[in-house]
Amino acid sequence: MHYLALATDYDGTIAHDGVTDDATLDALRRVKASGRKLILVTGRELDDLFATFDHTDLFDLAVVENGALVYDPVTKQTRQIAPPPPPQLVVELRRRGVPLSVGRSILATVVPHEHAVLAAIRELGVEWHVIFNKGSVMALPSGVTKATGLKPALDELGIPPERVVGVGDAENDHAFLRMCGLSAAVANALPALKDAADVVTISPRGAGVVELIDRLLADDLAGVVRRPQKHDPA
Repeated sequence: MHYLALATDYDGTIAHDGVTDDATLDALRRVKASGRKLILVTGRELDDLFATFDHTDLFDLAVVENGALVYDPVTKQTRQIAPPPPPQLVVELRRRGVPLSVGRSILATVVPHEHAVLAAIRELGVEWHVIFNKGSVMALPSGVTKATGLKPALDELGIPPERVVGVGDAENDHAFLRMCGLSAAVANALPALKDAADVVTISPRGAGVVELIDRLLADDLAGVVRRPQKHDPA
């Protein structure tokens, strides 16, 4: 067995409109039964994930808030990777009328409010950046991505990145997919993510993940040619 773990995005990947179907859940269970680890890698805040998804216990670890927080479904403990939002940034965004969700580290809104977020960051001089997830907009400390959350999660599990299959669909998935030994994009992924992936599924969302899992369990994705130039150095 070469690939020891599957790291998957949530929205648009295993979930469609916040719902994960039974076939996808069954496929994830088959990954666990094979002895591999499962890691959820999502931009959602933890409470929002709990309110939407009843199966976090399927995963060995969950990377949430786009890499700012790691959650252990067994111990229910969280590990904060990034600092909390600057209070002055929260105040300024609310003053500007930006609809805002405030997490442990993340500030989340929607398009087209990225312009107001960028303007506030610039005017306040805080070292933060903006990340997109299709129609969602996230602000985080500079350098925080899904990859910065996946790295400590893999360290905790004792799995090197090159032994991980990653799958996603949107802009904010690029960083963690580059870290993984093999990267996959579901059929509904953005064109740029498909172009960067080692494999693109035929089916969208959960059905695409099931397709990927079937291939993983059948032959460890032996037929997929990995493109090293599209991955971060191990």
